[in-house]
Amino acid sequence: MTETTPNASPDVSGAQAAFPADAPTPVPTGFDAQRRATELAILDSLRRVVDPEIGMNVVELALIKQIVLGPDHTEVKMILTTPFCPYAGAMIQQVKEATEEVVGHDVKITLLAERWDPRDAGLSW
Repeated sequence: MTETTPNASPDVSGAQAAFPADAPTPVPTGFDAQRRATELAILDSLRRVVDPEIGMNVVELALIKQIVLGPDHTEVKMILTTPFCPYAGAMIQQVKEATEEVVGHDVKITLLAERWDPRDAGLSW
């Protein structure tokens, strides 16, 4: 049994043997590079969807709140700039189509009840 003192450093000699200096850094578990690449591709595609009243895209406006990816099902959760946005139907359809181009399967768009805050998009009016 090894005794430790309060200020003693832990023995890390075994850890150095497990990861030699020239070994690649292990990728943390839980991170999926392909999933992240798909999320970024979707966000890139959604930059084409512009709110015609404001003249900025839905990504810049922080209207896209979550992208849920599955092997054959994708859901985009979003909000609108105003509850009664006259362009809601067209923007939702454009978000759906732009996302489907990336993932290659049907996409569900869910509108959240959350209120849009211009400060989330870096705007101050």
